[in-house]
Amino acid sequence: MTERPVRILVCDDHAVVRAGLLALLHSAPDIEVVGEAGSGEEALALARKTAPDVVLMDLQLGAGIDGVETTRRLRATSPAPHVLVLTTYDTDADVTRAVAAGATGYLLKAERAEDLFTAIHAAARGRPALSPPVADHVMSRLRDPRPTLTPRERDILAQLAHGLPNHAIARALFISEATVKTHLRRIYDKLGVDTRAGAVAVAKEQRLLS
Repeated sequence: MTERPVRILVCDDHAVVRAGLLALLHSAPDIEVVGEAGSGEEALALARKTAPDVVLMDLQLGAGIDGVETTRRLRATSPAPHVLVLTTYDTDADVTRAVAAGATGYLLKAERAEDLFTAIHAAARGRPALSPPVADHVMSRLRDPRPTLTPRERDILAQLAHGLPNHAIARALFISEATVKTHLRRIYDKLGVDTRAGAVAVAKEQRLLS
């Protein structure tokens, strides 16, 4: 008795990207595409109607809820589909947020078609599937789960969490704005992010804020 095809829903806000993915997925006889969505809200609605085994999820979805929040809501449904993230972003913050939201796998869009198909079947069985660079991020985080920040970096991070701009942080800590920018670059590097919002999000997840 042959196994039934894996039922998959594609969620990406770029129509051209979706078209390419759909063409690729339709070429696999053991994968059945049951729908496509251009937003997180649309993916949630379609998942309720089509009951996919796997949702192929982009992280950045334009206006509305992002891929991480969509993943979290999908995993809270019953029956809950597995979510395989397919994105161009591989920072520690993105990986951590997606996995914490319940993503079964995390792939980069540069992967080969064969690797994507393998990951889809692994995700359908609830098995983790990670791109090599993403696996490196995860192993690094497991070895050293909490980034080491200096007392001054923690002070600046706390000010960031209050939404203060650089010049206000400089005044509050009695340092120059140039010094604030230098510390911010180091904080971003340590946390694996490139935005203020990303730094605050990771700091909260890692309980780096007192």
